[in-house]
Amino acid sequence: MTDTDITINKLAAVGEQDAQYLVSKIRTIPGFPKEGIVFRDFLPLMADAKAFSIMIDALEKTLPVPVDDIDYIAGLEARGFLVGPPLAARLGKGFLAVRKAGKLPPETLKENYSLEYGDAAIEIEQGIIRPGDTVLVVDDLVATGGTAQAATDLIRRAGGQVVGFSFVMELVGTDGMKKLGELPTTSLLTMPA
Repeated sequence: MTDTDITINKLAAVGEQDAQYLVSKIRTIPGFPKEGIVFRDFLPLMADAKAFSIMIDALEKTLPVPVDDIDYIAGLEARGFLVGPPLAARLGKGFLAVRKAGKLPPETLKENYSLEYGDAAIEIEQGIIRPGDTVLVVDDLVATGGTAQAATDLIRRAGGQVVGFSFVMELVGTDGMKKLGELPTTSLLTMPA
């Protein structure tokens, strides 16, 4: 698996040269966390100020909905916490942390869901979302879509409305985008699972 397996999709919005620069900072690790898995690590691009800036610029330029339709950016733990706050600040929006269960001290709302390798749960602080608030969910990667769908269910239970999804990377062949239904969705890059 090489960088030539990566398709730049929406990342083209920042221009070919910047898109290729960002792609060059994504590390591919075969056999992690177990044999047969190809891990795509975007943390090296975050260590590079130019690549990080390109990523945030691209996410802003390729929002799946108009910026005025968004009240909050919700980031999924853990890497959505790296993407969400700078995007929220750039857009002048608040940031909501969708945490793994047991990490928040105040009263929370919890959503259980299944992953390809087990069960998990996520939480948000109770009362942080007001009825009718609109939320864009962001994360580094969408594979099966399980966590993003659980976040959608959780935000809806809190009274909010998910207006779309924005991902840095999408693994093709995992049907994650299909799980997210008809909501507007963008990914900067696609690559084989």
